[in-house]
Amino acid sequence: MKGHKDGAKVDKSSATSLPLILDIEDFKGDFSFDALFGNLVNEHLPSFRDDDADSSEGGDGLLNGHARDASKTAQVLSSPSFPEVDSLLALFKDSCKELVDLRQQVDARLNNLKKEVQVQDAKHRKTLSELEKGIDGLFDSFARLDSRISSVGQTAAKIGDHLQSADSQREAASQTIELIKYLIEFNGSPGDLIELSPLFSDDSRVAEAASVAQKLRAFAEEDVGRHGISASSVAGNATASRGLEVAVANLQDYCNELENRLLARFDAASQRRELSTMAECAKILSQFNRGTSAMQHYVRTRPMFMDVEVMNADTRLVLGDQGPPASPSNVSRGLSSLYKEITDTVRKEAATIMAVFPSPNDVMSILVQRVLEQRVTALLDKLLVKPSLMNLPPIEEGGLLLYLRILAVAYEKTQELARDLRAVGCGDLDVEGLTESLFIAHKDEYLEHEQASLKQLYRAKMEELRAEGLQQSESTGSIGRSRGAALQSSNQQISVTVVTELVRWNEEAISRCTLFSSQSATLATNVKAVFTCLLDQVSQYITEGLERARDSLNEAAALRERFVLGTSVSRRVAAAAASAAEAAAAAGESSFRSFMVAVQRCASSVAIVQQYFTNSISRLLLPVDGAHAASCEEMATSMSTAEGAAYKGLQQCIETVMAEVERLLSAEQKATDYRSPDDGNTLDHRPTSACTRVVAYLSRVLEIAFTALEGLNKQAFLTELGNRLHKGLLNHWQKFTFNPSGGLRLKRDITEYGEFVRSFNAPSVDEKFELLGIMANVFIVAPESLSTLFEGTPSIRKDAQRFIQLREDYKSAKLAARLSSLWPSLG
Repeated sequence: MKGHKDGAKVDKSSATSLPLILDIEDFKGDFSFDALFGNLVNEHLPSFRDDDADSSEGGDGLLNGHARDASKTAQVLSSPSFPEVDSLLALFKDSCKELVDLRQQVDARLNNLKKEVQVQDAKHRKTLSELEKGIDGLFDSFARLDSRISSVGQTAAKIGDHLQSADSQREAASQTIELIKYLIEFNGSPGDLIELSPLFSDDSRVAEAASVAQKLRAFAEEDVGRHGISASSVAGNATASRGLEVAVANLQDYCNELENRLLARFDAASQRRELSTMAECAKILSQFNRGTSAMQHYVRTRPMFMDVEVMNADTRLVLGDQGPPASPSNVSRGLSSLYKEITDTVRKEAATIMAVFPSPNDVMSILVQRVLEQRVTALLDKLLVKPSLMNLPPIEEGGLLLYLRILAVAYEKTQELARDLRAVGCGDLDVEGLTESLFIAHKDEYLEHEQASLKQLYRAKMEELRAEGLQQSESTGSIGRSRGAALQSSNQQISVTVVTELVRWNEEAISRCTLFSSQSATLATNVKAVFTCLLDQVSQYITEGLERARDSLNEAAALRERFVLGTSVSRRVAAAAASAAEAAAAAGESSFRSFMVAVQRCASSVAIVQQYFTNSISRLLLPVDGAHAASCEEMATSMSTAEGAAYKGLQQCIETVMAEVERLLSAEQKATDYRSPDDGNTLDHRPTSACTRVVAYLSRVLEIAFTALEGLNKQAFLTELGNRLHKGLLNHWQKFTFNPSGGLRLKRDITEYGEFVRSFNAPSVDEKFELLGIMANVFIVAPESLSTLFEGTPSIRKDAQRFIQLREDYKSAKLAARLSSLWPSLG
């Protein structure tokens, strides 16, 4: 409001007559209706503003529940409620009228603005339409211009091509003219190279001269070849051919002379280490046979190929001052040092080659090939002297094994050299294949040498063992024959250490097979052949060991047979024989123990071979069909010989044990043991002396068997021994007569034997001894009770009848007739 903005005060009485002037500017910007309304009514409500202030100040009294002053309240109630209402109504009416006027003014201005906008929009659209037409015209003009430019460019390109072609033809014609002029110069007299253009004698234009000479030479040779193939009847052709042949000869001489001159310059620059000059010469020489002569000349003139002292130093480094034979470890160290030196030298040469030659890979190929074929081959020829299989080197000098070890070291180190040279760079050269070719002569006969070496080592080991055994037997010359035989047998006993050494040799041979055999089929074949050598050697060694142990058993058996005497001998002779029998028994027990130790070591040796096959051999045979199964079958076949010797020896061990048992029973068993007199004395419930001696002997001698034998072998041996013991006791007791007290003594012996054989863990043997205990009752019961004694066990009636015949009262009690009536089938 303009009036309010000027600060004019309107009197309450004249408020209705004065117009309110509202300005449209009051509604612009941040318009607030509350502010506008406040500005209109605040001047007309001064008393209410004061009351509002008072109410705000006394608000606490009302809130606290206290009443206003009585006089103040009476004054308010006596005055009118709203005295400014009339002025406010007039004010609101005038304000509404002013607002309507303002709205009309605003609407009028909006209409005018709309009309102006429409006019301007029409002008803008017209202008845009005209601009679009102008732009379309410009695009058409640019398209025509681009077409013109493209056409002109194509024309210029064609002109350029024609010009380039014409220039090329002109240049080719010019070069041809020059070449023809040079060809005429070379087509003079043969060998006449004096009257040539300055080009061919100017050292500064050597590259150009070489290029021209090569072109002339190629053309002349092609022409001579073409005319030589075609018909030679035409005189012109023949003449031309003869003329160009002169040029060819002269050009050849010139190229040779130029090449030699460049090589001389190359050598001079090489000595001065002028790499730029060397590179220039090498680039020019590359035009002659692709630079082959320059490459070969450079490689050939390297000091490591020309200096003889280098070759001698190589030999001294690897073989030492003494020359072969050298130890494999020294050879390994020497080759490592030498090959490292060669690799470093080649690496240095590679740096020069990369800087000098335009085709460095070709030069590196020639260099590496020369290193392997000359320097390495010369060393290997001195290092690897292939021995003859007909005349083997002595084992004292290392034998074939030394050659094979050095061969393996040389092969492995040379392969490492090949890999190092490949890393340095050798072009397209098959360095691995070339390395293999250096050893082809040795690898072709490798397997035969490996087998011969294993056989040589085995023979030497066996001779060493025999010499040791012979030396120890000579040192025991004063010992008796039986004790000496047993001692010699123990000295030549099977040794697990020897078998382990055989396996170690074979394992080393297998490692060489793996090194030399790249194909799985070849590897499997070689491994199978080498492993077969081990099977043959172990089989032969343990079989011979078992046979030696059997020989001691045979000697002990011969001693027993020698001292078996008849019944009618003097007491002195019998005493001597008894003493000799004791010695034979001691020899038998010693041989029994030796054989059991041999069987135990034999089993350990076979287990070592089987474990070696499982861990090291089988995985190398599996890739080839049938190889693994064939080796398993061959292993079983090889060990069957030893198994046969072991079986025979175990049978002899049983014979030895039973022979001693029979001797003890015969010597210790008395007739009174089972016919003790019925004098009323207390019965002896102890086992007989013979039984005690036999059980003690068996316990002592079988102690080694329980530890030496395992599995089915142990079970079969103890079962057979138990059966033989049962049979031997039956036959022994057939020699005696039994009364009831003797039967009780026999039953006690049977119990003692039964408790001992129970340690065999053989059910069939236990059952037989239990039946023996039952049959012993025939000596204890009364004659009339015999018929009911075997009702539960009819199977032993026949053996029981034999026992019954041994009763002391067999005849007096007429037991024969009684038994024939009870058991007629046994009569």
